[in-house]
Amino acid sequence: MSFRHFTFNYVMSVFLVLISQSCVVSHAQTQDELVSGLIRTKVEQLRDSGNMIIGKAQISSIRVLPPLYTRRNFRPIWADGEKSEQLMIAVRDTLREGLDPRDYHLEEIERLRARTRISDSEDTSLLASLDILLTDSLIRLAYHSIFGKEDPSSHHPHWNLTDPIDDMNPVAFMEKAVTSESLPEVIDSWKPQHPVYGRLKLALAMYRAIQAEGGWRPVPADLPLKAGLSDERVLSLRRRLSATGDLSGEFDDSMFFDENLEQAVIHFQSRHRLHTDGVVGKKTFEALNVPIEERIDQIRANLERARWLLHDIRDSFVIVDIAGFHAGLNQEGKMVWTVRAQVGKPYRNTPVFKSAIRYLEFNPTWTIPPGILSKDILPTVKRDPDYLKKRNINVIDRDGKVIEQSLIDWSQYPGRHFPYILRQEPGPDNALGQVKFIFPNEHFVYLHDTPRKSLFDRSERTFSSGCIRVEKPLELAELLLNNPKEWNAAKIKEIINSKQTAKIFLPEPMPVLLLYWTVAVDEDGTVHFKQDPYGRDKAIVEGLKGSFRIRSSHGQ
Repeated sequence: MSFRHFTFNYVMSVFLVLISQSCVVSHAQTQDELVSGLIRTKVEQLRDSGNMIIGKAQISSIRVLPPLYTRRNFRPIWADGEKSEQLMIAVRDTLREGLDPRDYHLEEIERLRARTRISDSEDTSLLASLDILLTDSLIRLAYHSIFGKEDPSSHHPHWNLTDPIDDMNPVAFMEKAVTSESLPEVIDSWKPQHPVYGRLKLALAMYRAIQAEGGWRPVPADLPLKAGLSDERVLSLRRRLSATGDLSGEFDDSMFFDENLEQAVIHFQSRHRLHTDGVVGKKTFEALNVPIEERIDQIRANLERARWLLHDIRDSFVIVDIAGFHAGLNQEGKMVWTVRAQVGKPYRNTPVFKSAIRYLEFNPTWTIPPGILSKDILPTVKRDPDYLKKRNINVIDRDGKVIEQSLIDWSQYPGRHFPYILRQEPGPDNALGQVKFIFPNEHFVYLHDTPRKSLFDRSERTFSSGCIRVEKPLELAELLLNNPKEWNAAKIKEIINSKQTAKIFLPEPMPVLLLYWTVAVDEDGTVHFKQDPYGRDKAIVEGLKGSFRIRSSHGQ
């Protein structure tokens, strides 16, 4: 072969390769342009009509998705197959968060992705639809991770806890997410980072593992079971307590109720906030026989509460666990004071909200609120004219003067507006005890002492008219005043003994959170199930199981 002939063939081959590559690049450019054009058409349709359905999936992000694509000149967001796979892994993992992967178009996305593989990614309309569907999935996931699936204000009308990204533009927020170098890290950052959330997730995984192994069967609830008895139901009890780890060690199929089993029952009772007597009575049977599916749902409801609450918790705060009947003071991330509490009756429930304690009053007076006045006090006074005097309650007119009670015609009330104020003076029978802690709120709710201390020994403590009665309130007063020289225990006792009302402002307001948790998990993984005194879990669970819907407080 001549050199000229060789050179000609070589040049031609290089030319053909370049032409081939040029065609591939040109084809790719044309395909990207076609996908972008179709995305533009679909997004403009969504913007104009407020509605779009892709396959069986409803696109919900009518506020964020259109401007997000507009910022990107309608270029595809998910051309990188690795990034879309990362999103799908995160969507499947929502099951571990107590959420439902189907809420993020999992089935429809997997169907479209399978079709793109079959068609070798030539169907531009399919690619445009899939891109929009993936974007809507990510936006849904962001909102649920940060705010929760359910709107807390629909469960708590007086909800006033702020949202974690209220001041951020949601379009810019999502653009930053889709352009990030590590989508998994971004998605993980949306979840609450508080240890409580992580422990709830571990509890959910634990109880789903128990469910996968068959769960548990009910223990026949007949006569009580206690140590020393031999009963065939004891074997059922052993199996039940073994399933949740309350009865540890090698399984014993004995029908004798021994000391080891008694300790397991006590452990179970402690975890379920029951009287720890080791006797399986009515309430213990009820707790034992709650189906595992309901326990899983209970954990899911509390994971949802955690998404509402735990994104931005300060290091120091007073917390009231309404369902747990406890109160505590957290300082710099550590619980330094915790006591039992009495909360509102089911028909006068203690609301969920946040505020800040600004001052406290020693030897407080109690001005009886309008609701208690009309529903409780006035009807009682009609039956017992000496009721007010026996409880050191004065009648005050609008000028602040004390009125002689015998001059009032009580038969007129509560038939018409009561023109006086009833005020209980300081003393051993004062309903607020020796001190109250004031934080401004529309509900007239506060923390206070109580003369009815025996009620703290009850396992369920819904006794108040909405306020929170706390044990050892003088200890809390000393901690909040935080000045051992000026406000030590001796000084506080001196003021109490004076029987004079004293208003003392805190050095700086202390945040207070009134929250409702029906599950708690210790650092060692022990799961505690509480009562649901106001019956709030059911509505949250129904919302989590329901279909996706746009939340009124955060249009997407």
